[in-house]
Amino acid sequence: MMKRTTLAVMITLTLASVSAMAANDWKDATKDAWIDGKAETTLLLNGNLNSFTIDTHVKNGVVTLTGEVESDVDKALAAELVEGLEGVTSVENKLMVKNDGKGNTDPKQTSALKDAKIATVVKTSLLFEPETSGTSIDVDVSNSVVTLSGVVDSDAEKDLAVAKAKNTKDVVNVIDKLTVSKG
Repeated sequence: MMKRTTLAVMITLTLASVSAMAANDWKDATKDAWIDGKAETTLLLNGNLNSFTIDTHVKNGVVTLTGEVESDVDKALAAELVEGLEGVTSVENKLMVKNDGKGNTDPKQTSALKDAKIATVVKTSLLFEPETSGTSIDVDVSNSVVTLSGVVDSDAEKDLAVAKAKNTKDVVNVIDKLTVSKG
C-alpha cells in the first residue's frame, strides 16, 4: 500500500510540475507575441523606414530583425526603435543593407532620423499607455525637442504624457501645449 501512495504522490507532483511548465511556456509565448506586435507597430509608424521589408521574431524577449533596409542609418534606426520597447531584453540586428554599406553621414539627415525615432517612440509609448488618449495627442520633434499638443481629459493625463515624453531616450526638452477638456 505504501508503494502505491508514494507512486501516486510522485505522479501528482510530476503532473503539477508539467502543468506549471506549460503555463510558464504559454505566458512566455504570449509576452513574446505582445512584444512582437509592439515592435511591428513601432517600425510601421516610423515614416523613415520601409517596415514591410523588416521582419521581427521574438523569443524570450530577444527581438531578431531580418530583412533588407536602404542604409546603415536605417539599420541602426530600426534596432534603436525596437530596443527601447518595454519587455525587450536585447536586439539581434540581422538586417541587410542594400547599398553596400554606403551610409548617409549628412548631419541634417542624421538629426532628422533621430527626431523621427524620438517621435515614433513617444507616440508609440502614448498609444500603448492605457491612461493616455494617445490618438488625441500630437507629437512633433525638432532637434530632439518634443512638442505635445492636443486635448486630454485631465491634468493627471497631461502630466503622464509629458513625463513619458521626458523619459524617452535622446529627448532634451518637452514643450507642453496640451489642453485639458472642460467637459
